[in-house]
Amino acid sequence: MNKKTSVTAPKGFLFSTIEAAIKKPGRKDLALIYSEVEANIAGAFTTNRVKAAPVRIDMKKIKSGRGQAIIVNSGNANACTGEQGLRDANEMAGSVSKGLHIKPSMVYVSSTGVIGSTMPMERIRPAIAELISGLGRSSFEDVAAAIMTTDTFPKIVRKRVRIGEQSGTIAGICKGAGMICPNMATMLCFILTDIAVDQKTLDRTLQEAVKKSFNRLTIDGDMSTNDTVLVMANGVLGNPPVTEKNEAYLPFSKALLEVTTELSKMIAMDGEGATKFIEIEIKGAKNDFDAGKSALAVANSNLVKTAIRGNDANWGRIMAALGYSGIFFREELVDIFIGKVKIVYKGLTTGKDKEAGDVLKNKEVNIIIDLHLGKASAKVFTCDLTEEYIRINAEYRT
Repeated sequence: MNKKTSVTAPKGFLFSTIEAAIKKPGRKDLALIYSEVEANIAGAFTTNRVKAAPVRIDMKKIKSGRGQAIIVNSGNANACTGEQGLRDANEMAGSVSKGLHIKPSMVYVSSTGVIGSTMPMERIRPAIAELISGLGRSSFEDVAAAIMTTDTFPKIVRKRVRIGEQSGTIAGICKGAGMICPNMATMLCFILTDIAVDQKTLDRTLQEAVKKSFNRLTIDGDMSTNDTVLVMANGVLGNPPVTEKNEAYLPFSKALLEVTTELSKMIAMDGEGATKFIEIEIKGAKNDFDAGKSALAVANSNLVKTAIRGNDANWGRIMAALGYSGIFFREELVDIFIGKVKIVYKGLTTGKDKEAGDVLKNKEVNIIIDLHLGKASAKVFTCDLTEEYIRINAEYRT
């Protein structure tokens, strides 16, 4: 096999991408991720009551904690497609398992794209055969490009991790630009590592990383039917499996969180039509729940997002969002900073709206809100809301 090397991917993984013209011709839209050995696997999925066929299938398979391949397509979500959608997703997994001579339970399926349309299996079937025969000729970067929908750039992050005397790799790709709202954020994300990790530890570490990154991300307040994060640890590095009780756990968990956090920021930066990346930070909350809830209320406010788009330091919109967030706070204690400019002190204006407006002209904007009620804090990533967002979503199916 003529393998294409990837500077990003961990050892023991092979990739393939192909054009199946799932939505329209002209780009690669079907990809395969394959571990040369069976791997421990963990996942997190959308909490939307309406779940796409691939999500429903993967949620059952993930209970085994084992996996070896992921087939993923863009252009069609295979959601709201009834029993036919389930048959199509199972057929895709079955074709991969047969072609790779592995158990069907080892193959996971992910889809992203238009909701409500059945999969064009007449084009996908022959493409899968070619996808398998071309395994090893594509890179992890190629897969990142193939899973894009309205994304403007492929999103990929790689970290090296010292495990004892060895050095392993954690690498992740994701897609996401619209329908982004926590629990989880709307996206597909695939994280690979050659580090051996105990399955239960892998699952707990992933859930914690998702909680602190993808669940602190919002673009437009809409939650998708297809949200999926899968992490595979194939152990090719040969280290003793990472558990929460050994020294390798802290560097591994830290690196995994860094991967998911950086991918989350990339999604916010690439929000549909966005011109600015925004970080909302709540400080001084009574507890973690209040910190997260209030940060999300501000980040999800269309009025806040459009004000930032227009370089208008309209801090009253921030205060209003805090007020309807449902948390307890005292208005007269609140300080608000836009960048380093303190625009609100103890609930009242400081008269520095012009200076704060100048800060909003930057491509990256940090808003810090100190409630002065406790020690809890939270950060949420988002972006501004523009006219281009409306155009992209009005024309999504055309």
